[in-house]
Amino acid sequence: MTGVAGFVGTTELRARFAAALSALYATEVPAYGTLVEVAGQVNADVLAQDPAAAQALGSIERVTAERHGAIRVGTARELGQVGQVFAALGMRPVGFYDLREAGQPVPVVSTAFRPVDDDELAANPFRVFTSVLATDDRRFFDADLQARLEERLEARELFSPLLLTLSARAEEDGGLAPEDADALVRLATAAFALSPEPVDAAWYAELERVSGVAADIGGVGSTHVNHLTPRVLDIDALYARMTGRGVAMIDAIQGPPGGGAPVLLRQTSFRALSEPRAMRDPDGSVRAGSLRVRFGEVEARGCALTPAGRARYDAWMAAGGTPSEQDRLWRSLIPDDPDEQAAAGLTSVRWVPVADRPRDGAVPAADLARLLADGWVRAEPVVYEDFLPASAAGIFASNLDGTGERDASAGRSHRDAGWLADALGREVLEPADLYAATSAASAAEVARVLDLPPLEQPVAPSAPA
Repeated sequence: MTGVAGFVGTTELRARFAAALSALYATEVPAYGTLVEVAGQVNADVLAQDPAAAQALGSIERVTAERHGAIRVGTARELGQVGQVFAALGMRPVGFYDLREAGQPVPVVSTAFRPVDDDELAANPFRVFTSVLATDDRRFFDADLQARLEERLEARELFSPLLLTLSARAEEDGGLAPEDADALVRLATAAFALSPEPVDAAWYAELERVSGVAADIGGVGSTHVNHLTPRVLDIDALYARMTGRGVAMIDAIQGPPGGGAPVLLRQTSFRALSEPRAMRDPDGSVRAGSLRVRFGEVEARGCALTPAGRARYDAWMAAGGTPSEQDRLWRSLIPDDPDEQAAAGLTSVRWVPVADRPRDGAVPAADLARLLADGWVRAEPVVYEDFLPASAAGIFASNLDGTGERDASAGRSHRDAGWLADALGREVLEPADLYAATSAASAAEVARVLDLPPLEQPVAPSAPA
């Protein structure tokens, strides 16, 4: 099958879909175009100031093309269908995020569909953060509302049978013939377009009292792109420039503080805009209305943290305090210098032998931190490709008009990575395992090249001594 002339492989399918979805969203949310424009200007300025530093976490071509989208579905069945569509594009489910437990709770659990191989990430690192309603969580939905909500969700069709058939074939064959590839991209893009169908105003309002996110998922007959996110090299500069253009931004940048070698993920967005939507009233009449659910998000990505580094981030998140107190605590937990971060076992890196290091003597049988300090290896940061649940929930909540109703005393429903895998019929990969495997493979290559015994990764305590 792969020998067919003009055969469109998985990587190209993903690139085409990402481009088509971006073009669609720009027509639906014009401010997104402004966001992409400003991000491009900031990236060009950062690149001009220090090309090497600007591209330490990926080439400028990758950063410029990079996007992540966000969608929301209502049921395990719909989630499984989403998984099939994204599998056709070489995107696997990575990570489990329970936004019900965030500081600003949202009644969904989530995963991210993305490429996982280094060459696929370099070619096109498109990701889609995908959330599914926890309709049986009594903190949000009583039994009556759950039953009515699930009845409506089961009656709708988000993805056409042809799209699912083409997706399954593309996954099996590693791509499609040109005509089928065009059809898949067209159908997949259309599946995430904003529907012109009137919204049941009373039903939407009932769900909105629980959560604006619940209304956005279950209050309409289709799904849509909730936001699309370009990557920027200086998110603080972008925030200032967007504000200077009169674009209303959310109150804060989510994630770790700026300054120093970047780690994990920093995100912000412009506030959700009021979009015209046709609304159907209980008497059947249709009127002009509006909904405010979609926004433009932007992200700055840093180096992935090891489990010990992530434990320090979690401790920092839990500590609270004033902005100055938070900044001081952060600097005490995570060094600013990237080599110090790597040597301390806080970041996931690729260990690379220094090719021009004079071989004027035997390489010391030392650990990786010593080899780094002595100039035998360098540490290249591994880009954090995933998400932070508190940041995601914070941005969701920042773009809603209210927090919704929630009975904290009621029982929670069971949702974990196992539930997610069962719903998808696919393994849900653990992000930390992917980063650890990358670092371990590079350490093994260092040992081979330098003719050393196996080298262990630096290991840090979860908090500094």
